[in-house]
Amino acid sequence: MKITDIKATTVTVPLEAPLRHANGCHWGRFVRTIVEVETDEGITGLGEMGGGGESAEAVFRAMKMRLIGHDPARLEEMRFLIANPTASLYNNRTQILAALEFACLDILGQKWNVPVSEILGGRLQDEIPFASYLFFRYPNAGDESGEVRNIEQLITHARELKNQYGFTSHKLKGGVFHPDYELEAYRALAEAFKAEGFARDRFRFDPNAVWSIEQAIRFGQSIEDINNDYLEDPVFGLSAMHRVREKVRMPLATNTVVIGFEQLAANVLNTGVDVILLDTTFWGGIRPCLKAAGICETFGLGVAVHSSGELGIQLATMLHLGAMLPNLTFAADAHYHHLADDIIEGGKFKYENGKLKVPTAPGLGVKLNQDRLKQYSELYKQLGSYPYDQDPLRPGWIPLVPNNRWADPTDARIPNIKI
Repeated sequence: MKITDIKATTVTVPLEAPLRHANGCHWGRFVRTIVEVETDEGITGLGEMGGGGESAEAVFRAMKMRLIGHDPARLEEMRFLIANPTASLYNNRTQILAALEFACLDILGQKWNVPVSEILGGRLQDEIPFASYLFFRYPNAGDESGEVRNIEQLITHARELKNQYGFTSHKLKGGVFHPDYELEAYRALAEAFKAEGFARDRFRFDPNAVWSIEQAIRFGQSIEDINNDYLEDPVFGLSAMHRVREKVRMPLATNTVVIGFEQLAANVLNTGVDVILLDTTFWGGIRPCLKAAGICETFGLGVAVHSSGELGIQLATMLHLGAMLPNLTFAADAHYHHLADDIIEGGKFKYENGKLKVPTAPGLGVKLNQDRLKQYSELYKQLGSYPYDQDPLRPGWIPLVPNNRWADPTDARIPNIKI
């Protein structure tokens, strides 16, 4: 079997509301590039990647000269063809490789009539628990709905998500407001759920590595009485994580400073991070994540499945990955419940008791809804890209690391964002 064509289509899919984060904002929608890899046997595999609010179509078109005629089963050869570690010093293609790996695995699963998870070792569980992913959110410009800015709104939103989807783990994305305000919000959230009879629910906090070491230590020590899964990326860099880990009595996690095997080796030799958040895009595919999970299992490090902002294709890769991990002891992350729609047949995956079922159909187990693909491709052509690393109400704002330029939680303005 040979690859005969690669098609890339950029789509933009609306979110329930604009999601704020430490480095800017998802401006009311995700921009994702959907990849279709065609073969001479009539089988088409699907891949997906993001681009910080931008299209990646041109990069996938450039891959054709390398991959037309390539056997999709020769994945290791494809890895070096696309992301040779020396050549990649000039052009890092790790996420491009990931999307193409997804598609090739999808092809192989369809050819052999088995799910991807059965190709790569076999599933250990049929459904994956997920954490609610809580963001501070701007209100929608049209009807002013969806805002999460103050503590009361945060608790109400978290309660709604728990009631709707059944989550028992809750992740708050911080780094937007001053750490003191976010500390108050995080503690209030945990205390509210405990008072409502959910004392066994778990919590995690992620400020996207924008705190100083001193801020991280103070915040971490102030939440030690909460049922924390972990404190995620409080600071940037392994050295800084070491210093925080010395002072804070809870696991530290990262998807920022351990996203490759050299970094993982350094962390094993001198541990600064307890839980490695495996992202199928950041690591270059499902298979590298499995390799990394095996190393973590050997050296007693925790693992969890990370979300980088997914539609249904990438979500399927996350589900297959999670199903195969014997050392997955944390609920996975997903932005998915913030989406208003998806581009796969049958619509969005459905949560049951805070969990998603692992697809059982051959390959990744999802198919493109061509009408939705066309609809959201046209929407992207109308709206274009958006600057993921900018705040729509703070023009010219540049976040620092560590940051001292916080948003104002009393600012009730509504950004005029088209979605």
